Amino acid sequence: MAGLFGLLIGSFLNVCVYRLPRDLSVVRPRSFCPSCETMIAWYDNVPVLSYLVLGGRCRKCQARIPWRYPAVELVTALLFAWSVWHFGPTPEALKYCLFSAIMTALVATDIEERILPDEFTLGGAALGFVMAWFAPLNTAISHLIAPNLTNERVFSLIEAALGAAVSGGSVLAVAKAYEWLRHKEGMGLGDVKMVFMIGAFLGLQGSLLTLIFGSMAGGVGGLAFILLTGRDASTYQLPFGAFLGASAVTVAMFSQALIAWYMRLGA
Repeated sequence: MAGLFGLLIGSFLNVCVYRLPRDLSVVRPRSFCPSCETMIAWYDNVPVLSYLVLGGRCRKCQARIPWRYPAVELVTALLFAWSVWHFGPTPEALKYCLFSAIMTALVATDIEERILPDEFTLGGAALGFVMAWFAPLNTAISHLIAPNLTNERVFSLIEAALGAAVSGGSVLAVAKAYEWLRHKEGMGLGDVKMVFMIGAFLGLQGSLLTLIFGSMAGGVGGLAFILLTGRDASTYQLPFGAFLGASAVTVAMFSQALIAWYMRLGA
């Protein structure tokens, strides 16, 4: 059931990925072909299935439908299914379904448009703070900061605020330092806002782990891509948000296993 619902959410995310960077409404008009602008019939808009039936092409103009459409739908469905299977019908499952949907949309938008829309980053941060109340985070660090408090939900909000402020502030400091030293922008504010949102959802520990793994993946993956494609490393815009998003979902789903692995690596 969660997987099927994820397919529907993934279909809506595809609308957001195309329209938000272009400042278009995600509500009206209904889905249309970007090439010929023909409205898409409901039977051609069934997640994944319609893509396969149509052979990845528009029924009217035969323009190719990007592979991103079924990919986003499938990934969202799998993450929804895994969240509910792992956490059960709980607020935690809802939290990670919402988080994985936001991350999937941001990864797709960053790869395709090099844009991280505020609707997902800042809006997602607000949602992260709300979910911190209903699905409390690991509050070990916040207990050290406010030992006299007794409400675990308040501790969770403190943890979310710490995650957002420390991780987002760290990335902002690095971006400003790079800009000061190199006299050009090395990282956009969209990445900073995205890390702020990740901190609100995952807390301090989760957001710092995301930065570690995201930086490692971005460094290795970006270098490999540049070498394989022959791009100019000085001008190529690495979609760092995509690496952050993939790392954030991995940390959210497998944080305990990743912490154990990282501790063994450090030892």
